[in-house]
Amino acid sequence: MSLRTLKLFTILLPVLIIGGFEYIRHEFLLNYLTMEAGNFTITVITFLLSYLFASWMFQSIERTNEKLAAGEARRAVYEERERLARELHDDLAQTLFFLNVKLKQGHLEEARGAVSEIDNSLRQAIFNLRTPPEEGTGFKQRIHTWLQDWQLVTGIELQKTITLTENSFSSAEEVQLFGIIQEAFTNIRKHSMATSATIVFEVSPMGWRLTITDDGCGLLEDALSSKKYGIELMHKRAAELGASLELRASGTEDLPSGTRLDVYSLRRKA
Repeated sequence: MSLRTLKLFTILLPVLIIGGFEYIRHEFLLNYLTMEAGNFTITVITFLLSYLFASWMFQSIERTNEKLAAGEARRAVYEERERLARELHDDLAQTLFFLNVKLKQGHLEEARGAVSEIDNSLRQAIFNLRTPPEEGTGFKQRIHTWLQDWQLVTGIELQKTITLTENSFSSAEEVQLFGIIQEAFTNIRKHSMATSATIVFEVSPMGWRLTITDDGCGLLEDALSSKKYGIELMHKRAAELGASLELRASGTEDLPSGTRLDVYSLRRKA
């Protein structure tokens, strides 16, 4: 039933109940019901029928909203899968071209590295497509599972502090946040040459904060001096979440062996 029909019923129902009862009382029940008894009876009837109608109407609206929310979540999942497919296609095309060049040049060691890169990309792409966000485990567990798989593939030491509660985010927000986490850790794997990384994802009444760091080098200098597709995508996702994304590199004076700390910080206030 459409909202317009529900609105019409809401307007007409009290009129029909009261008008109909008054007509029946004056035509057939005038000798049986006093004025006080009639007023009490119509009040009770109007209350019961209005309550039943309102309960049915709000249940109908709730079911409609649930269908709309589910449709929005599915649309977000399909968009994410399309992005993953496009990214995987571009990544593999570049890597295969590089592999072909190195094989022709006889650089077998670099060719082996390209094969390893293809293997890593395929592993992560298969994991990304294996479990849609609206099915299976919760958002927190899916992040843990994906990060465990990433750590196994890369061999990079990872420390995690993730304090989320159920229903902290909508399905569409989970897709955006999961995409940002994947992009950040993909950058770490591809570009940073890091040996360790950390993720802190906290939700509080004041908002939420996601911070990802690594002890690598090289990524941010390129990312801050020119536009990179992955970095632009992270900024776009952050904007859709109503959050601010900051990328920065700490100096080397407070870090061992001249390493540098790359930081991805995403924050939204309540």
